[in-house]
Amino acid sequence: MELPIAFIEQMKALLPTEHEQFFEAMQTASPVSVRLNDKANITPLYNKVPHCDSGFYLPERPVFTLDPWFHAGVYYVQEAGSMYLEQVIKRYLSDPSTTYSKAKLHAIRALDLCAAPGGKSTHLASLLGNDSLLISNEVMPQRAHILAENATKWGYGNVAVTNNRPADFGKLAGYFDLMLTDVPCSGEGMFRKDEKAIEDWSAHYVLECAERQRSILTDVWPALKQDGLLIYSTCTFNKAENEDNIAWIAQELGADILESRHFYFHTDQSEGLFMAALRKTAPTTQMRVKSKVTSQKSQVTSHKSPLINSDNWCIKEEKDLIYALPKAYEADFALLDKHLRWVKKGIGIATLKGKNQTPHIDLALSRHINKDAFTTYDLDLTTALHYLKGESITLPDAPIGYLLLTYRGVPMGWGKNIGNRCNNLYPDAWRIRMNISDTPCTLPF
Repeated sequence: MELPIAFIEQMKALLPTEHEQFFEAMQTASPVSVRLNDKANITPLYNKVPHCDSGFYLPERPVFTLDPWFHAGVYYVQEAGSMYLEQVIKRYLSDPSTTYSKAKLHAIRALDLCAAPGGKSTHLASLLGNDSLLISNEVMPQRAHILAENATKWGYGNVAVTNNRPADFGKLAGYFDLMLTDVPCSGEGMFRKDEKAIEDWSAHYVLECAERQRSILTDVWPALKQDGLLIYSTCTFNKAENEDNIAWIAQELGADILESRHFYFHTDQSEGLFMAALRKTAPTTQMRVKSKVTSQKSQVTSHKSPLINSDNWCIKEEKDLIYALPKAYEADFALLDKHLRWVKKGIGIATLKGKNQTPHIDLALSRHINKDAFTTYDLDLTTALHYLKGESITLPDAPIGYLLLTYRGVPMGWGKNIGNRCNNLYPDAWRIRMNISDTPCTLPF
């Protein structure tokens, strides 16, 4: 690994007594860690990530693509350092005088501004639970669709995905209680596994990134309410993008610095990361959300509700889609419709073609699905992988009609059994592209 001289000198200055250990650790293999969803009952046999209750290290990197549970959102592959988000949420959004509990995090309106591909958003969704609203945003359209895919697979219906600039959120004065900004950075923390990050790095690029980060925070800052929590993170080490920037936020935008934490190659089983928490002190006007909305609603033609706790959802129809929104945030969505470009909102229930309704992939992967309302069929590993490749499969003993297809009891998607074959309804863009017959499959669980 050939490192830029300026980077070497920078790290010697930042770690005067530890830089040799730091550079030695850069030559070692990257650790592999995952964070579990509770879609399946898993008892991991691996070492736990110390700062995340659902995070675990794997002894080696398996072929995740060949594990149906990976596609079903049973776990998310994520750097262990990023999972430190859990500690920040526990410390500053729960009652500090009592043991942390999800029950204490009611009605949080949260924004993950630079959210793709979705690691921190899916983690935040789990931490906030079902009573809050999370807007996950990505400014690049293609990456926004990847974010929506991962949010769908994680399964929370109170997570919406948008494709907006930071300044668009600045118009939502004082709307958010929590704002997570994992800002674009120079990528020093990725050097161990990304040669392109090394090639792109320069001392001048660091300063460009720091300036861009301040611009992003300036644009979005009005949307965080007074006393709201800002979580700022980068995957880099230098002071310009980290300590200097949070000092600038505190002084120029108005905030108290609550804590900051570095993850280094030689001190943590993780890639590099910096995370800080700040409490906004600047006075902020807070926009009002109307308590009631009136809108046309749609009905789902089913003998049973497709969602558990059906009273918590409002069913709507838009173009060729029937979808469900959290009833508690129906007025919020009516307000946000005026400012944001949606990639995904609520839970897709069915697509419409004439009078016919085809069940939506959102519903299959949602943690809110009422499985009793559908006929399920559990696939073996080989059949599940052929399904995920988008191929037709044969289910000779299955009933005719739409089936909720599962693997080891966890829903993956829909198929329509017509007798001699089962039509594959898995989304084209999500399908496995690699050869599944020539590659051995080593499952992590």
